[in-house]
Amino acid sequence: MLKRTITAVVAIAIFIPVCVFSDTFVWPVAMTVLSLIAAWEMTKCVGASKHVPLLVPAYLFAFAVPLLFADPERVNGLFFAASLYLILTFSVDVFARGKIDYEVSAASFTGVFYTSIAFASLVLLRSFGPYRYLLVFIGPWTSDTFAYLVGRAVGKHRLIPEVSPKKTVEGAVGGVIFAALAFVLYGWIVKRFFAPGAEVNLFVMAAAGAVVAVISQIGDLAMSVVKRRYGVKDYGFVFPGHGGVLDRFDSVLMTAPVLAVLSGIPAVSAYLV
Repeated sequence: MLKRTITAVVAIAIFIPVCVFSDTFVWPVAMTVLSLIAAWEMTKCVGASKHVPLLVPAYLFAFAVPLLFADPERVNGLFFAASLYLILTFSVDVFARGKIDYEVSAASFTGVFYTSIAFASLVLLRSFGPYRYLLVFIGPWTSDTFAYLVGRAVGKHRLIPEVSPKKTVEGAVGGVIFAALAFVLYGWIVKRFFAPGAEVNLFVMAAAGAVVAVISQIGDLAMSVVKRRYGVKDYGFVFPGHGGVLDRFDSVLMTAPVLAVLSGIPAVSAYLV
């Protein structure tokens, strides 16, 4: 418990300055570092870490994509980067002459593509202003916290025990409700104290919070499926007592692209913080 607490304090002490300077190069660089660590954890989990030819394109993709998204006008470069990554991965399969299991290369490509796009989406969301990108953390972490608390208090029906034995339906519902309330509270605070002229619609914020909470819980369960498939307890050890980047950001990973998509819809984006 002490180790987990110390890690949490240190992580928060690093996270806050990164957010303060998120309008500079600090944010895309931080997301690139996390993307690279996530790629390492994923390739290690699926058994690709011993195949260097698979690692080179994986790490190059994890490095390049968040930096591409630092400039919204370069987002189209994703198609080129993804195509090149796919071609290189299949080329490795061909020239490996059967020495690399196709499942390993496919799992490596899928996992690294997913995590890299997620951290790149966090970079893209920062371009929508100084407040919206924080929703990616507020939603999932609020949902996770209250899903646990509500589940402990009144949870009786298991959600998907084959994937995560301790999660309950009641906890999941509680997580969605409190995430929606957290979005509303955050939207009110931003409009009241930081951006009085903003057209923040609290009903839209509540709906977005509920959607984000559902997606974040799916993201959490999806990463649990991968761990169960490969018999892994923790993806890494970057956060002592908590696991790796993928363990701590599992619910954020799927949320970031979804929130980025919502931000691209004018009817929704106009009323978010």
